[in-house]
Amino acid sequence: MGLVRYSRWASRLKTLNSQTKPLLSFSSSSSFSSATTAENENPGRPGPPPIRVALTESFGRGVFATRKIETGELIHTAKPVLSHPSLSTIHKVCYCCLRKLKTTDSSQAQRVSFCSDECQRQAKGFHDMEMRADWSAYDDYCRSRGLKYPLLVKRLACMVMSRAAFANLLDILQPASLSPEMIVEMEEGFGLLRSAFENSNITGEQMSFLTKQWYISVLARIRINAFRIELVGALYDDLLSSLAASIESEAAVGNAVYMLPSFYNHDCDPNAHIIWIENADARLKALRDVDEGEELRICYIDASMDHDARQSFLSHGFGFQCNCHRCLTGD
Repeated sequence: MGLVRYSRWASRLKTLNSQTKPLLSFSSSSSFSSATTAENENPGRPGPPPIRVALTESFGRGVFATRKIETGELIHTAKPVLSHPSLSTIHKVCYCCLRKLKTTDSSQAQRVSFCSDECQRQAKGFHDMEMRADWSAYDDYCRSRGLKYPLLVKRLACMVMSRAAFANLLDILQPASLSPEMIVEMEEGFGLLRSAFENSNITGEQMSFLTKQWYISVLARIRINAFRIELVGALYDDLLSSLAASIESEAAVGNAVYMLPSFYNHDCDPNAHIIWIENADARLKALRDVDEGEELRICYIDASMDHDARQSFLSHGFGFQCNCHRCLTGD
């Protein structure tokens, strides 16, 4: 495939001239940071990302550049608020950060592992609670239907019960539109999740938030805001090398939800790109020069697909029809 699928990304997009009202601007944060050092600040401390979240004319919230951003520049990084390995890699990656494990002990095949003491400490917010329940029926439900997002709901539920997160953690994110068939399938998953907790004697106040409405609402938000994590396994300073590595990376190691990256809107000819190097920490880089005030957009799908395939994938997978410049011209 090479770099063909990304070749169009080097072309300059038309600057968006819409008037926007800032919703969020960013200072240094543990959830996301920038590689750019703020002027007149401690030179050893990263400055805020050169972006703001604002309302767009027709796509709700979006992310906009607060200064000129150059091609290949690291815009910001982001840590997931929620992540889970895929069932096929669950014993091959860290159960917390999704980093690939250097070695796997076949004698521990039924247990999950962590890449460091720090990850094991961070996982206390969900792992102890998870270990109290039998997840075989829930995992079989996900595996037999090819579902990945219910695993993230399970993890969030365990975090809430452990008081490591609030039940409304994802309420700020846009939910997907759900068909009656989707809701029926989700209701089955909810029943299995709740039964797993009840069978492990977790009841009462700890489970008061875990209603069918909560489960479906969380899953609707995860459905269009989760990212498929594909690790490239090395640090690439060169933009084209990082794109090539992303193409050639192995299958996804898991899925994750982020706050700031979830505000990026889609474009089939984007000006920004998200990449994962060694773990679930996301890196957002510019694919071309971006002007101050211009909206930053990423591609939610494989940009090499033809027009009809992209429209079908976005409609069924994300619930919208793409009207970007590339789609409107039939490319």
